[in-house]
Amino acid sequence: MKKIIMTGTLAALLTFGGFSVPALAGPVDVVVESAWSRASIGMNRPGAAYMTIRNTGDEPVTLIGLSTALAMMPEIHETKTNAEGVSSMSAAGEIAIAPGESVALEPGGLHAMLMRLQQPMTEGETFPLTLLFVDGGEVTVEVPILGIGARGPED
Repeated sequence: MKKIIMTGTLAALLTFGGFSVPALAGPVDVVVESAWSRASIGMNRPGAAYMTIRNTGDEPVTLIGLSTALAMMPEIHETKTNAEGVSSMSAAGEIAIAPGESVALEPGGLHAMLMRLQQPMTEGETFPLTLLFVDGGEVTVEVPILGIGARGPED
């Protein structure tokens, strides 16, 4: 298993600058782009993180979970809206990413739900979020915390 962990100032600069953060998930290349989150109001409500996960390799990869010291229960969730316009959210389970394809974690769809926060998410700070893959590979990215009303990393 190969593992590259991006932490600290370099990853924050790359993320804030809109660059991709390349890493390996086992033998398959995975690129995490445009990671961001919003500031929280205290710790009583969950936070969320968003990004694009791209498989640049020749084999499929399967995202099976998340890990971060910021939240005791990080999970990939999916928001769905039914025909009556009522939205609901639930755990998405495993996310398969085919070779050459990407998955967007974005508001209103798939997203990283950060439940049971251990500290407030403060604008201007970053936190490490590790993506866990079925082959045992891991990708860690520094996620910048934007303002509470941010709509994306370009705000």
